[in-house]
Formats: sequence, structure tokens, C-alpha cells
Amino acid sequence: MFSLLSLLDDIATTFDDVAIMSKVAIKKTSALMSDDLAVNAGVIHGVNADQELPMVWKIFVGSLLNKLYSILGVVALTYFYPPALQVVLLIGGIYLAYEGAHKVLEKVTKQDSKKNLAEISEEKKVSGAIRTDLILSIEIIVIAQNSISGPFVNQLMTLVIVGLLASILIYGLVAILVKIDDLGLYLIRKEYKKLGYACVSSMPWIMRGLGIVGTIAMFLVAGGIFAHSFHLDLYTYEVLQNLFLGLVGGFSALILQSILSHIKSKFLR
Repeated sequence: MFSLLSLLDDIATTFDDVAIMSKVAIKKTSALMSDDLAVNAGVIHGVNADQELPMVWKIFVGSLLNKLYSILGVVALTYFYPPALQVVLLIGGIYLAYEGAHKVLEKVTKQDSKKNLAEISEEKKVSGAIRTDLILSIEIIVIAQNSISGPFVNQLMTLVIVGLLASILIYGLVAILVKIDDLGLYLIRKEYKKLGYACVSSMPWIMRGLGIVGTIAMFLVAGGIFAHSFHLDLYTYEVLQNLFLGLVGGFSALILQSILSHIKSKFLR
């Protein structure tokens, strides 16, 4: 009897520890999730209404597989060579900062290097979104791993929960967002015209806002990675520090990439 009570107490303690660590990990990765949300909502928005939810489902399934690969990779690195996780984290931070700087540059210079999404097939949109999700999934899981501690089983359970919740939250919200304009049209047909028109007219602003939030999130996450990797403490306010470091790192990477591209093109003439 005492053995059973002791076992139940251990199980309860384990679940309590996992719940606490999951909460901390989700808080640490929330900015990155917002970027994932913005990117995928932008990919889905604008396709035929009857294809929106099937596309969201395909990307969601791909996202779950990405989380599985990411968890297996992180667990393997943690077991065989833990310092490699910091390298992966730093590389991901540089990538995020670069992407954020690239987006800002496109807006400032009024350029758009991306193809018109309407000209891209559904399969390519889905595969492209899944590839982007893989990069963000790796970062989510690595950041989550860096924010937790304790027995291996507890860490593994936490990573699984974080991965599942991340995909469910992100793609659940994507599914809702891409259907707001359809809801508006439905309300208009039902004579709730003011509310319906408000839903339809709000979509461009919502998508624009998500893009801005996603870009800022890239800089904040990247800056946080840089600060953690190099033990920097520049400002009293962590948010300002991370934003500053993300901007510096992103535009430095952008300048370096431009220089290397120029050198490459010069020697390949």
C-alpha cells in the first residue's frame, strides 16, 4: 500500500515538474511562435477559400513531424555532445536576425524579392512553409531545452508537450485568421453588414500587423540568443537589449552576405 502511494506521489511530482517546465519553456519560445504564426498566415492568406483549411492541415502535419525530428536531434545532441546545442542555437539566432533585417530592408527600399504567392502552386507553398517551420521548430525545441533541467524523462516529456502545444496553437490560430474574411462575407449575407464589412476590411491590417510583430519577434529572439551566448549585459531593460543586439546582428549578417555575394559574382564572371 505504501509503495503504491509512494509511486502515485512520484508520478504527481513528475507531472507537476513537467507542467512548470512546460510553462517556462512556452514563455521563452512565445516570441518565436508569433513569428511562425505570421509567416504561415501570410502563406495561406489569399488562396482559394476551399483550399485554405486543407493547406493548414498539411502544414500542421508537417509541423508535427518537424517537432519530432527536432526533439530527436536535440535529445541526441544532449546525450552525445551537449555543447553542439549552443552552436545550433547561435546559428539559428543569426538566421533569424538576418531574416528580420532582410524584411526591414525590403520594406524600406520598397522591394519585394519574393515571388507572387498567387503564381506558386499549392504543393510548393506547403513544402516551402514546412521547410520554414522546420527551422523555427529546431529553434523552439533548442530554446525550450535550454530553459529546462532535471531528469531526462521529465525533460523529454516537456519537449514533447511544448512541441505539440506550439503546433496546435500556431496552426489553430492560422486556421482562424485565414477564415476571418469568410466569416465577414457570411455575416454580410446574414444582414450583419457592419460587422461583416469590419471583418473583411480588417484582414489586410491584421496581416500587416502580424508581419510587423513577427519581424520584431525575430530580432528579440535572436538578440536573446546573442546575449545568452556571449554573456552580454548592455541595458537594464532586457527587451531593449535583445532588440538592439538582434538589429546589430541582423544587419551585420546582411552586410556580410552582400559583400560575399559581390565577391562571388566578381570572381565568377
